[in-house]
Order: sequence, then C-alpha cells, then structure tokens
Amino acid sequence: MMDTIDFKSRAVNFTLLVLRVGIGLLMLGHGIPKLEMLIIGDIQFPSVMGMSPTISLLLAVFAEVVCSILLLIGLLTRFATIPLIVTMLTAVLVIHGNDPFVKQELGILYLIVYLTLFMLGSGKFSFDGLFNSYKLVS
Repeated sequence: MMDTIDFKSRAVNFTLLVLRVGIGLLMLGHGIPKLEMLIIGDIQFPSVMGMSPTISLLLAVFAEVVCSILLLIGLLTRFATIPLIVTMLTAVLVIHGNDPFVKQELGILYLIVYLTLFMLGSGKFSFDGLFNSYKLVS
C-alpha cells in the first residue's frame, strides 16, 4: 500500500526549506555576475525575442537576483518562481535551443525545481508560511 505524503509534516517543510535555499543560492551565483555587468555598464548579453541586450539583461537580473532572494527567504515564493521559470525556458529553448542536451541540462534542472516550488509553495519555514499562520478570521 502506498503511503500518502502529509504536506504539513515537518520533514516536507524542511525539505522545501532546503530546496528553496539551495536553489536560491545556486541561482544567485549566476545572477550576481550579471548584476555586476549591469552596474558596470559593460553589457555583453544576448538580445532575446527582439529585446535589446540591456532589457534582456535587466530581466535576467531581476529573475536571478531579486526572485532568488525572495526564494531564499520564502516570500511570495510562487510569484517569484514565475520569472525564474520564464528565464529558464528562455535559456533552454531560445539561448541553447540548438545546442546539445548537455548545454540545456542545467537549465532544465533549474526549471524542474522552480516548477516544483511553484506547485508546492515555500512550506511552513518561510515568510509565506509565517504570514499564512496569522491569517485574519472573518
């Protein structure tokens, strides 16, 4: 007989915490150099879907830095995953669309994690969880 997952269990919530913090820190490793490029103004970034390289870089920095920080603290987690999902879809399908699978694999792994967090949320050990526990009763 299959065991069911109790989504309120401490183990599930701890797993979501580890997943959020781990993926947030890893993506910051990709986003911080892009933020530095944006600040310095030496923009060497691909133009994506007709947008200028500056706009493409700005959107990537928003997703990879701002949204990763939101994931780290578990604030607006489901909303924060949306720009990250779009960024990973763009990386996999547009930037590396004609590349071999090995070039697409990392983006696909990030995409899977972001989709998981989008579906499950941030868990109890997050600002989202804290705010949800203090909902006002009407």
